[in-house]
Parts: sequence; C-alpha cells; structure tokens
Amino acid sequence: MTKPAAAEVATDLLFSEKEFYLDEFRGRTLVLALPLREFAGDAEYDALGAVARELLRNDTRVLLIFGGTGRLSGEQLLRRLQRRLGPLLFHEETLPLFSQVRGQRGRTTAFAQLSDAALADPDAAMGVLAKVWGILRGGPLLVGAVEDEAALCTVSAAVAERFGVHKLVLVEPQGGITGTDGQQLSFMDEPTLATLLNEGEAEWAGLADRRGTLRVVRTALAGGVGSVNLCSLAGLARELFTYEGSGTLFTLQDYCRVERLRIDEFEEVERLIERGQREGFLKFRSQEEISEILLTGYGATISTHHLAGVCALVTAPYADACAGEIVGLYTVTRFKGEGVGARLIQRVLIDAGEQGLDYVFACTTEERAQAFFERQGFRPVASAAVPEAKWKNYAAARRDRVAVYRLDISKATRS
Repeated sequence: MTKPAAAEVATDLLFSEKEFYLDEFRGRTLVLALPLREFAGDAEYDALGAVARELLRNDTRVLLIFGGTGRLSGEQLLRRLQRRLGPLLFHEETLPLFSQVRGQRGRTTAFAQLSDAALADPDAAMGVLAKVWGILRGGPLLVGAVEDEAALCTVSAAVAERFGVHKLVLVEPQGGITGTDGQQLSFMDEPTLATLLNEGEAEWAGLADRRGTLRVVRTALAGGVGSVNLCSLAGLARELFTYEGSGTLFTLQDYCRVERLRIDEFEEVERLIERGQREGFLKFRSQEEISEILLTGYGATISTHHLAGVCALVTAPYADACAGEIVGLYTVTRFKGEGVGARLIQRVLIDAGEQGLDYVFACTTEERAQAFFERQGFRPVASAAVPEAKWKNYAAARRDRVAVYRLDISKATRS
C-alpha cells in the first residue's frame, strides 16, 4: 500500500481537528471582538470571512464586533464593513440561512451599532440587546460596530455575558498571554487568573499592559460565558480549529478533569492516537489494540469539552505477573507542559492500586516521554524486568530501541 504524502497527512489531520471543534460549536453562539486597525487589507478580511463562513455553515451563531472607527462615524463604518464583508459572508451556501427582507436575504439587517454607554444603562441596554436578538432571529450573523476601540473588549464581553454565549474570542495584536519565561501560556483557569489580577502580580509577570484584558476575561467567565480565547488575528483560525491553538484559553472551572473514556469520545480518541502514531510518539497498534485502549482508557478534559490527552492501563495480558502497562499516553499539542500527562498517570496509578497490582510499566522510544516518566517516579529497567507476555510478537528491531520504565505500587496506593 502506498503511504500518503506528508501534505496529504497534514491535510487529513487538520480536517479531523477542525471537525472536532466544529462539532463543539454546532448549535452554539460565538462572539468575536475584532480591532478594526488589524484589518489592513483584503487578506485580513478574506481570512475572517473564511472563518465566519465555516462557522455559519456549521449551524453556529456568530457575532463579529469591530472596534475603533477613527474618524468614521458608526454608520460610515457599518457601510464600510458591509461593503468589505458582505461579499465574503453572504455566499450562495450561506444566503439560505438568512430570512428574506424586502427582497434581500438579510444583507443590511445583519449590521448594528453598539456602545458601552448604552450597555451600561439598564433601560438602554434592554433596547440594544433586543435589537441584537431581533437581528439574530433573522439569521445566524451579527456584525456590530463599536466606535471606541478601547471599549471593544468591554462591549463584546457585556454582550457575551448578557446572552450567556458558549465562547468569547478577544483578538489583540499581542495574541495570547506569555509567562515570565517568555513561553506562551496555552491555558489559564479562573483561580490562576484571579491570582494574576492581585495587586502587583500582573506587573511582576510583565503583564501590566494586559491587566485590563484579563479583568474583562475574568468578568465574562464569572458572568456565565463558557470560555474565553485570547489570540491574534493571524492566529484566529488556528486558535478555533486546531489542537495546537495559537493563543490562550481561559475557563472558569478547574482546568483538567480525568475520567473514563465515554463512547461519544471514542472517534476523537482514535484520531488522537492516529496523530500520535504519525508523529512517532506512539507505536502503531491494531484495531483490536486500539479498542482495548478505548475500553480501558481515561481522557483528560479541559473545561467542558476540550479533550487534552488520553491514556490507558492494560492488565489482561499480565494478570499472572500482577502488573499493568500504561499505553497510548498522548497529550494534545497546545496542552503540553500543562500537567495533563501527570494527571493521567496519577489517575492510572489509583486504578492500579485499587486492582491490587504490584507494579506498572511503560515502553517508549521517545526521549521526551522517557524524561516525563522519570519525573513521575518511574525508573528505567531492562526488558526482562517486565512480563515476558509484553514481548510476544513484538518487533525485534523496536525492542532493541525501546526504553522500559517501571514503577512499583506502594501499599499506600493499593489501600
């Protein structure tokens, strides 16, 4: 059989990742806060139009809120946006989504003016929000204009909070949040966010200029917004549609839950395993072996939906040795370094103790995985230190290269 070309493999992976996130967004509402000054030319409008069309075709309700009119009046800005975005958003495949209005399919009625002053006044806010819903009743798109860019995040968050939307996306030139080591933080939960907003903490972390944005994020989460993403305009599609992401994801809940895999997650886990195999992190397994991982495995979930990693404990072949093998450990790219792998291992060790196992082991040819297992307390051992059943029908060439790690289960763990 001919192996697929690298470009074809990359396309397949990107497609499956996009499908995963589109499934999350289907039937939901997303608010995107977009600084107008980031739209220097056709390329930026084209990129946004492509993202918006993907979401609209996906039965996702989309609110695109632009901030910063400069010398333009609100009405002038709306006309400008309608002229630039209209041809991109109202394609043949999306036109049927909008109701007929005076012979047109919702082209003009999708645009509206928003302001922080109106939303801050209870009586005025009710009228503004009713108008927004009136627009969305006629179709799944609203394009809003905020004259002052400084108010963009606040206005977008207020709309997102009042409607209790699934996701708020804040687009800023700096993209996501970076740590003191200069590395971008892919995830931040509310307790971490609250700590960062304590007096002096943001300044110490070099994030004084992001304090206002972080405050808006925390308020939105506390107000009922499902999650908030912070990214650059160039990274918008990558942030919304890929495991890698491009910015920082904020959630209210504890960032990581580890639970038994559910059948509705099986197809996505299979795609993750396939990705790990293609990247060389995981060994190639038969369908039967993958099914065993699905039926015995755990998934680490970020927030309510983001599958961040998988892992399984296989015991049946090693029952006589009272041992278990950790298999299929894989962490989604954007969540590497966030402690997801460690949480999966901790859960597996609890399972091993409850089953009365004497030890667990893992095999890998990947150097980073070897370092990871050592950090979790595993020690490198010879292949003979694990059950012989492990090596039945095992490729000799791989056995010569594989590193074996073992961790003895303490009495405390078993109890």
